[in-house]
Amino acid sequence: MAAQQHIPVLLKEVIEQLALKPGMNAVDGTVGAGGHSASILDRTAPGGRLLGLDLDEAALDSARSTLGRYGSRAMLVRENYKNVRRVLQPDFGPVQAALIDLGFSSIEIDDATRGFSFRADGPLDMRYDGSAELDAATIVNSWSLDDLAGILWEFGEERLARRIAAAIVKARREQTIIGTLQLVAIIAGAVPAAYRRGRIHFATRTFQALRIAVNDELGNLSAALPEYVEMLQSGGRLAVITFHSLEDRIVKHFFKTAADQGKVEILTKKPLGPSEEEIASNPRARSAKLRVAQKI
Repeated sequence: MAAQQHIPVLLKEVIEQLALKPGMNAVDGTVGAGGHSASILDRTAPGGRLLGLDLDEAALDSARSTLGRYGSRAMLVRENYKNVRRVLQPDFGPVQAALIDLGFSSIEIDDATRGFSFRADGPLDMRYDGSAELDAATIVNSWSLDDLAGILWEFGEERLARRIAAAIVKARREQTIIGTLQLVAIIAGAVPAAYRRGRIHFATRTFQALRIAVNDELGNLSAALPEYVEMLQSGGRLAVITFHSLEDRIVKHFFKTAADQGKVEILTKKPLGPSEEEIASNPRARSAKLRVAQKI
């Protein structure tokens, strides 16, 4: 599959909601290819600075290329976004805007060797951080039936979780499961024909569950949100883009709790979604939701 150019999701809405002004400092916790960051730096010129974090070295290489023209205004660090306060240097200055975009980028899904895609053959990896110990193959080949079914149900919201988990356990007794299309074939054999013909690809939820488990995505999000509110200057804004209900639920509940405690004001009573025009030009944006809060 040919790689697609990564298109930043909800770009217009993010820029508007962050209320950026010249000289503001910002943090992009999941910098990816740098599309959002470039627009943020344009809006905060000439003196605004940006700290961009990402665990994925390939994404950082792309961001360095995208943001090189901004010179020292753009600082890129390989780090988990939840550890933002650990890497934020005192001389960076006050932070008035922050973005967390929880989508995994075209850089990852279009590279079959990363194992994120169920449409191309590759190793069962799915790690954002290539140095991490846990990969998808380890989960698929060594976790118990109950644990497999548990993550497929909890992280994938997969209603056939136990059937799929049982098929995985049965298949791995015959042969180690090492490839993405090998796993897709096992899932296909475990689900009814009508399920295979559904609107959503029948492997989508299983692959989502494995990716979330490998990268502890929900744990990272829960740990990060209070760090970002703490980091912001009073009046600063935090924008979070989610792509499925599990993430959105965490952000919604966190914002509500923080608002009840008098820490933030919620600026998006309902999450903002992509326009029909954006969906037409970038179908991957379809499930994106943007929530924004302002620190009091």
